[in-house]
Amino acid sequence: MRFDLSGKKAVVTGAGAGIGLAVAQALAGAGADVLGGARTVSPELKECTPYTMTVDLMTEDGPQQLVQRALDEFGGVDILVNNVGGGVKLAAGFLDIGDDVWRHTFDLNVFTMIRATRAALPSLVERQGAIVNIGSMNAAMADPRLAHYSAAKAAVSNISKALSAEFSPLGVRVNTILPGPVKTRLWTNPAMAARAGMTPEEFLAMVPKMAGLSTGQLIEPDEIGALVLLLASGKVRSITGADYTIDAGMVPPSRYQRPN
Repeated sequence: MRFDLSGKKAVVTGAGAGIGLAVAQALAGAGADVLGGARTVSPELKECTPYTMTVDLMTEDGPQQLVQRALDEFGGVDILVNNVGGGVKLAAGFLDIGDDVWRHTFDLNVFTMIRATRAALPSLVERQGAIVNIGSMNAAMADPRLAHYSAAKAAVSNISKALSAEFSPLGVRVNTILPGPVKTRLWTNPAMAARAGMTPEEFLAMVPKMAGLSTGQLIEPDEIGALVLLLASGKVRSITGADYTIDAGMVPPSRYQRPN
């Protein structure tokens, strides 16, 4: 299946690296004009699209500024990809997660999405566009060490469904992608390997088994980009209000043991 997004105007938050960069590359590769917003605009993002913006999306007006830049530059928005997020920092347990961590995690994962969506919706309704939110499979996992992050991503999924219920009748498709472990700097950071007493190569080879990925491999960022293309393209217009899990067949080892 080929995707032709020629003439479409897209905004991607957190587009400087990782999943956001892969999404921007996928959309631009399909012919869309892409405005990539990030706190740090990487050389790879500049190579991908001539439309970039250095912006702190954690500020109250950052998402509005990014969307307004797209409206000024493009005349409208057809596709909004709310990718910016994070806060995946293990705590010792629930009581170890302070108010500052809760606030930061919700500001980064939830309020950035709310504010960008609020700013873009009038144009998305006018142009019968699409919103794709990047959530996490953690949204459905109860882990006291990541209660803050899981709760924030669960909120993203819930808000997406509420948006779909209200705006799908107006022609705007809203969906959420729930990735498992993706090969981004969260896992490729040499400091992670050092803390585990391994080389970066050894650590990356160990993660799929540790996480119970039945494919035996971490998810590549461009796999998320390909799924965004499908959901944003309108090829299957009846997909809305859906959560799409892409987790490499994740089965926690503690719950499943392979037969000898």
